[in-house]
Amino acid sequence: MNKYLERIYNGIIKENPTFILMLGMCPTLATTTSAFNAIGMGLSTTAVLMFSNMVISALRNVIPNRVRLPGEIVVIASLVTIVQLLMQAYTPAVYESLGIYIPLIVVNCIILGRAEAYALFNTPVLSFCDGLGMGIGFTFSLTVLGAVREIIGKGTVFNFRLIPEEFSIGIFALAPGAFIVLAFLAAIQNKLKLPSATNGGQEVPEFVTSGDVMGAFNKVEAPASDVKKEA
Repeated sequence: MNKYLERIYNGIIKENPTFILMLGMCPTLATTTSAFNAIGMGLSTTAVLMFSNMVISALRNVIPNRVRLPGEIVVIASLVTIVQLLMQAYTPAVYESLGIYIPLIVVNCIILGRAEAYALFNTPVLSFCDGLGMGIGFTFSLTVLGAVREIIGKGTVFNFRLIPEEFSIGIFALAPGAFIVLAFLAAIQNKLKLPSATNGGQEVPEFVTSGDVMGAFNKVEAPASDVKKEA
């Protein structure tokens, strides 16, 4: 497979940030009250991911190592500000709906994680494709969660009514519903033995710390003690 397409494929399927790596849980749980909100958050995060990866990759040999993290955050924050202003100008409904979660994209662990794990070691074009794949995967995950929560909690999806209002279960449109739906999807992944951060028996994707984290500590042998007892 072409290496550029492979990066996009990995972000969507093999290293999906939500269903596989379990990253970016704050916007995932908070903004998926509807499919419309989920797509808005996913697309805005995708734009920041693509261009932050590309810019950080292009500047990786210019930014001194001692200020690497502050430099990356400045790049990400600048791009988030641009996205926020564009959304405020052209999609005010989405902007009002997402609210504080748009500027919080700056501290989304997916963005900084891909910058540190991939963009610093690869070319700008490859990094751009990596950001595109991760962004599409994130958008897909949020849309699935948002659609399920909206259908069960409100009986609608994209403002089309599928279930009579009296049969909807309102809790799925609230915060607990996000945890219930995500846990249910994770349980399905584990039952089908699909790759997942909650399935420790599966191979852990590159650059990611997930799965059986405690197992890593159990494998560390304690050094022999050479401390002498005081008389």
